[in-house]
Amino acid sequence: MTVPKNYRNSLDDGILTGLLCGPLISASLLYISLSMSSTDPPGDPVPAGWRIEPPMTLPNQAQTVTHLEALLLSRRYLVSLATFCATILLVHVSASWATEARHRRKLVVPEGEVSSVPRKEGRRTYLYVLFIISVTLWILCVRIALHETKLGIWQSMTYLEAVASSLFFQFSLYMCARVAHRGFTFGELGLVSFGATVLFMELLNLTMAKLWPATTPYIKTFRLPTPLLIYQIATIPGSLLTGFLLSPLLYLSRHIAQRPVRRLRYPEQKQKHRRLLALAFYAGSLLIVGGLIGLWARWCLGGRDPWVYAAWWMLEGTNKWTRPGLVAYWGLLISISVAGWTRQLARGRRWRQWGPRGSMHLNAAMVDPAVVPASPRYGAPTSTPAYAAYGVIMQNPSAGPPGSSPSPLAVPVELGDPNMPATPGESMLGLRLPNMPNLPNLPNLPNLPDLPNGANFSNVATDLLDAADKHVPTLSVNARRKFFHALAVVMFVPGIAVDPAFTHLAFSGAFALFTFTEYVRYFALYPFGAAVYLFMNEFLDSKDGGTVILSHFYLLTGCAASVWFEGPSRLLQFTGTLVLGVGDALASVVGKRLGRHRWFAANPKTIEGSAAFIGSVWVCAWLLRVIGTVEEFSDGRYLVVAGLAGLLEAFSVQNDNLTLPLYMWAMTVLLDVVRTVR
Repeated sequence: MTVPKNYRNSLDDGILTGLLCGPLISASLLYISLSMSSTDPPGDPVPAGWRIEPPMTLPNQAQTVTHLEALLLSRRYLVSLATFCATILLVHVSASWATEARHRRKLVVPEGEVSSVPRKEGRRTYLYVLFIISVTLWILCVRIALHETKLGIWQSMTYLEAVASSLFFQFSLYMCARVAHRGFTFGELGLVSFGATVLFMELLNLTMAKLWPATTPYIKTFRLPTPLLIYQIATIPGSLLTGFLLSPLLYLSRHIAQRPVRRLRYPEQKQKHRRLLALAFYAGSLLIVGGLIGLWARWCLGGRDPWVYAAWWMLEGTNKWTRPGLVAYWGLLISISVAGWTRQLARGRRWRQWGPRGSMHLNAAMVDPAVVPASPRYGAPTSTPAYAAYGVIMQNPSAGPPGSSPSPLAVPVELGDPNMPATPGESMLGLRLPNMPNLPNLPNLPNLPDLPNGANFSNVATDLLDAADKHVPTLSVNARRKFFHALAVVMFVPGIAVDPAFTHLAFSGAFALFTFTEYVRYFALYPFGAAVYLFMNEFLDSKDGGTVILSHFYLLTGCAASVWFEGPSRLLQFTGTLVLGVGDALASVVGKRLGRHRWFAANPKTIEGSAAFIGSVWVCAWLLRVIGTVEEFSDGRYLVVAGLAGLLEAFSVQNDNLTLPLYMWAMTVLLDVVRTVR
């Protein structure tokens, strides 16, 4: 029940990514466990150098299962789950093709719609629920038939797990497509929904093992059931659960912020209502995190308070100051980066020109937020809902400077009732310009054309800004985005090298923090919504055209997944950071500046950029081995893996922040670049 306009515009829908990436990662995890169990004595599933307490055990004396055996059985189930979800995804695609082929000749529908999908939201949701139930019943019958024929496919899944995973996977597909409108390709949607299903099944199995320990032979989680897994489930699904439970407040906050004052029932109470909704959301989040999620974490930790446990665990690093030192280091880097970029972007926005000649232009120096009222002049246009949620008005959003992303005015401006008279000193837009005499001296003023009486003042403003903009240093969107790739290297490499277990927990906390930041940005939560929106808007490219900004989630997930998988090799743990922080960034820079030979005419990627990706990843891995940070590995095999990842980076149009590190991690395991047992 989705239509083409629900997905990001892309030359490739990424169906192979959605179908194959999940099973590939699952097979890699299973291969690691098989390699460990094939040695005598079996390997230790806890990664070397990870300072964590031993995995949880169940008080079940009837059957003893070692941690490695439990991990092996769980990962066999993970492979079944991956193929199970891929089958459901293929059923959805086949049903969509068949249904559309039957309806195509009957109706003429607008662009971006399909004739087989109703345009009414209520009917669309109703039909999708029926379809979910039908697919679940069908695949449950297939599971029973496979059991009767003794084929062994999906037999590691119980009937309850089959029903629960089917319903949740399809629910995730629909919710992600609807909430993150135009944010995903179809393949990315399938991969993200599979990841959400994996976390949900770990949550379900861990909870069932705690509820019925006597009848549970082992804890069926795909990573070791340590406090790290408990905290990850509490932070990542917990942050999403918080938004789901408080969604009415979030919806009302965006609704009130988006509507013009003149269309509200109580326009004079708009700011008060926004403050109250934001306060209710913040209080509700504290209640859910400290109550529901905190109580579940306490229960799983054996009655230990999760906040106190985390505080004490901070002091259990190699030295007592190691983990607090990492936190201080990360905080310092983030503070410097945010402060520096805020200053740089403010300078860039100050005289940035928007709109065609002949329209009025304003800048941050002219508009003082303290004296810009909720203007009583004109209502906000509804054609740009993403900006209107903040009361921000855009003048021709496609007419930005070369290399820049669409951006609203530097200061959010709320417009109101057109029947109110203008106050003295107020423009037709309802803006006071108290700082106009303080404009800096501009060297190009003598070049302005003579202005006859009655000349349009907006032409003067345009020429003023044209002259000023030449003296403001700016960076392209690509350069801004690659800065954060480099920042990932500076932040994450020391953390993974010094304390990967603590970095595992920090990644989970950062993901939850990103989620709450996105709530604040998209739903215009007072008082930070507009500021966060304007800051993040400066880093958007063509892949961030949806309602939800996903690139920073992908960058974090790509770097963190190599640690979250808890592989036994240090090289595996560095894979995501090397691929995105070094390889992808250098491929972009070299390709744009030095690239001369494209792979083919329609592909913007160059051979020089791909070579930079392969060479930089291999050289950095070699340097890590020289300084003793990673173990010995096969240079030739690693070069082959880097070459395969470079080809994927060159030819895939999916978001490489997500797909590249996952693919390279899996291929590093399957090609046995590093011996996977100790």
